[in-house]
Amino acid sequence: MEQLSSNRCFEGEQLRLRHRAETLDCEMTVSVFLPPLSGQEKAPVVYWLSGLTCTDENFMQKAGAQRIAAELGLILVAPDTSPRGDSVPDDPEGDYDLGLGAGFYLNASQSPWQHHYRMYDYIVDELPDLVNRHYPARPDAWAISGHSMGGHGALTIALSNTARFRSVSAFAPICSPTRCPWGVKAFENYLGKDRDAWRDHDASLLISRAPEHIPLLVDQGEADEFLEEQLLPHLLLEAAQDADFPITYHSRPGYDHSYFYIATFIAEHLRFHHRFLAD
Repeated sequence: MEQLSSNRCFEGEQLRLRHRAETLDCEMTVSVFLPPLSGQEKAPVVYWLSGLTCTDENFMQKAGAQRIAAELGLILVAPDTSPRGDSVPDDPEGDYDLGLGAGFYLNASQSPWQHHYRMYDYIVDELPDLVNRHYPARPDAWAISGHSMGGHGALTIALSNTARFRSVSAFAPICSPTRCPWGVKAFENYLGKDRDAWRDHDASLLISRAPEHIPLLVDQGEADEFLEEQLLPHLLLEAAQDADFPITYHSRPGYDHSYFYIATFIAEHLRFHHRFLAD
């Protein structure tokens, strides 16, 4: 883990790091906030997955999460949103919703994506292993959260790994990517035309198959410009009701898709996770 920068922040330390990701076969950057800790104390970890076009820096620079994380004693880990590098394929049309910055937190099976685009394995296995080895992280106390594409990633990863994550939350998640333009484009490219292969990466379809119920919080701004076409939270809520899976859902009048919205409610999300991580 090569340290690129370090900044004192609310008596903790904000780090930006670079490492070789074997899963993705490229160099990756990741931002980590370490709260003030004493001696040999270890802290719970909240993983944050960002949305389309973002990097590891957006959340740490814009959400204002460090103050509450320092207060609660939470480590924050924000990875990049896709593999990076000259050898990593990108959308041939140069669009923002496929390729670089748009990994969708899955393991691609189709050419030319399948070699590098293995973000699911990176988030579930490789990155936590690195964090546990290099920093004072509790290996038994993880939560996961995210925004938009990252909200989709947080939900699908948590619902498939309920033994690993104690809680999950999402801001404006893509709730049913098999039924929205962003998701259909990404899945056709990364996973192929067989829609049965898409089901494991759609929270509204996964929720009935979750091995166990874990605490789940979804936050949605009512003025979000992507709400009706891309995000489709009603499909997740309907599926959760059918599966008797409890969801805490907040619909926020006047709030849009921006980090101003996330900054307004991030403290509430971190306190939500802290309830289930602190024992």
